[in-house]
Amino acid sequence: MTPRQGPRQPGRQTPRSRSKRGSEPPAPLTAPVAPGARAPHQALRRLELTVVRKLDGLLQGGHQGLLPGPGSEPGDTRVYVPGEDDVRRMDWAVTARTTVPHVRDLIADRELETWALADLSASMDFGTADMDKRELVISAVGAIGFLASRIGDRFGAYLLHGDNVHRYPARTGRPALFALLQSMLAAPRSAGVTDLAGAIELMAAAHRKRGMRVVVSDFLDPLDNPADPFGERPWERPIRRLAARHQVLAVEVIDPRELELPAVGQVTLSDPETGRVRDIYLTARIRERYAEVAALQRESTMIALRRSGVGHLVLRTDRDWVFDIAQFALHQRRTAHLMRRHPLGAGK
Repeated sequence: MTPRQGPRQPGRQTPRSRSKRGSEPPAPLTAPVAPGARAPHQALRRLELTVVRKLDGLLQGGHQGLLPGPGSEPGDTRVYVPGEDDVRRMDWAVTARTTVPHVRDLIADRELETWALADLSASMDFGTADMDKRELVISAVGAIGFLASRIGDRFGAYLLHGDNVHRYPARTGRPALFALLQSMLAAPRSAGVTDLAGAIELMAAAHRKRGMRVVVSDFLDPLDNPADPFGERPWERPIRRLAARHQVLAVEVIDPRELELPAVGQVTLSDPETGRVRDIYLTARIRERYAEVAALQRESTMIALRRSGVGHLVLRTDRDWVFDIAQFALHQRRTAHLMRRHPLGAGK
């Protein structure tokens, strides 16, 4: 069976609303809330405190203007590159001191618009460790949203739920973000095969303004060709086109049981999206073969994202996701610092 398979989960009725391209958001993606209505708010409050205490300052930074021109604040100086830099941005004071032409970058006072695509498909209703994959998706979206809202950026989201894509407009402030996260928490379990590639294309076509785009998914697709694991994935071309205009971060969500199976004898495996069921006796050979195929699938996902030129962050349900995000942010910051110090093609 494919790595997507997991125990059958009880389903609920899917929402009737369907979003349209460029239209206003449909009816909220919510289910009836239990009498303990304060529980979701308390969970989101704890999530906010965790993000603010441990991640504040790691994923933030100044927004450099996309067009040359006066900004609200002068930036750093760097060596003038003939044919690429505008001579009107020449820093004559630094040039006179160093006898080397320098230009000064300008930081424009423009807000960054961040859009997240959250995969809430049936394969996300699975978890065998500290949390299920859906909870990890909500935590990742919440972390990025809380950090974006603290510096005044607008944050919006697309929720891929079954064959529906629900759009939540980009807004600033905690109330809008809390409403989005509560809708994700209250969303019923989905059913059916989802189209991740189509959702990415929808988000790319609806928002042309440059900004940051985040795709949170397990990147498992029933249209994958098992005979060619390193071929082009169904979602690879849309995410490559998205990365040509925006800064894109792909957050891959993994559960340990998707990588290896336990030695428990006979089990019943069910694909939550297609509904296929199969009884299998987990021998040592089957478990070994499953681990090989699962590792090959994850490697092909990493290669496809690398070919697309996007950032790749892996979060697991059996690990500290806050620590993984912090490590990823620090690594990205060090890499950017080294690239500024040693540009590609520059001599030593």
